[in-house]
Amino acid sequence: MAVKIDGTALAAKVKHQVAAEAAALSRRPGLAVVLVGEDPASKVYVAGKERDCAECGIESFGYRLPADTGEKDLLDLIRQLNGDGRVDGILVQLPLPGHLHAETVIHAIAPDKDVDCFHPFNVGRLVTGDPVFLPCTPAGVMEMLDEYAVPIRGKRCVVLGRSNIVGKPMAALLTQRDGTVTVCHSRTEDMAHYTREADLLVSAVGKTKLVTPDMVKAGAVVIDVAMNRDENGRLCGDVDFAAVEPKASYITPVPGGVGPMTRAMLMRNILTAAQNHQA
Repeated sequence: MAVKIDGTALAAKVKHQVAAEAAALSRRPGLAVVLVGEDPASKVYVAGKERDCAECGIESFGYRLPADTGEKDLLDLIRQLNGDGRVDGILVQLPLPGHLHAETVIHAIAPDKDVDCFHPFNVGRLVTGDPVFLPCTPAGVMEMLDEYAVPIRGKRCVVLGRSNIVGKPMAALLTQRDGTVTVCHSRTEDMAHYTREADLLVSAVGKTKLVTPDMVKAGAVVIDVAMNRDENGRLCGDVDFAAVEPKASYITPVPGGVGPMTRAMLMRNILTAAQNHQA
């Protein structure tokens, strides 16, 4: 039976460390959170991030904008926040309403305040191995692997999904740690051929029960990044957890796995930004 990787406990540990370091700074770190519209899931995510900030001694500045906010008005706000000395990080909650272009908005955030690590400047530094910030979800996965002493060097690592937020940076981080990485996606032929060879399998697709026991090598480490709803409305990931758990050596549950770590690593990025601004 696999060891369950406890993301909730590790996230609490990371946030405790962030709070201790934040308390040693000359001023509190600050995060500006911009929410456009009334998307229910986004409101829940933003509320969670604001709670995390409070736990970590980080000041949060909330900006709630109506769904019909024009792109110019949103960009003007971001420019204002770029120049605000109280603000170390700027987070624009995605997805945005359809008339707004996420890429344009992300590019407008000053790279030194891009705590999501979405800006091309920070993505470039990540890929070349000289990051300022680490993308929150992949960084959370790496933190979990390190906490449980899961070896990466020389191991066969398979990442399912090629998104800019998870799949691509996850592959980059594993490669930098000397993993031998394969990225699979919706156009991959015979995906199971690759997953059965994986010592470490990371799934970030968003499809319930995508990963079944026949796709998993005995003793593999299985990291489930996805957040889905099953037929009963319960939270679940990509992995058929009950069926795969007996075959894996380590596995992350959903919820309680990668999700809490994503938020904890955001707090660490805000701390890093504040330390850089106060250096």
